[in-house]
Amino acid sequence: MLTEFNLFGVFMAPIVVYALAALPITMFLRFLLWWSGLMRWFWHFALFEVALYTCVLCLLILYV
Repeated sequence: MLTEFNLFGVFMAPIVVYALAALPITMFLRFLLWWSGLMRWFWHFALFEVALYTCVLCLLILYV
């Protein structure tokens, strides 16, 4: 069950922790996509990166 996280006496919503955890995962996936050359398939890079971050965040919320 999702509960608040206590960070030095400040209670934070679980979405904040998941959002921060999704950043390095998204950065790593971006690196892999640029390295493999798959990013050239996408027309709008910024839109794809936002969608990738959203997908990673949703998967973290669902499965962690």
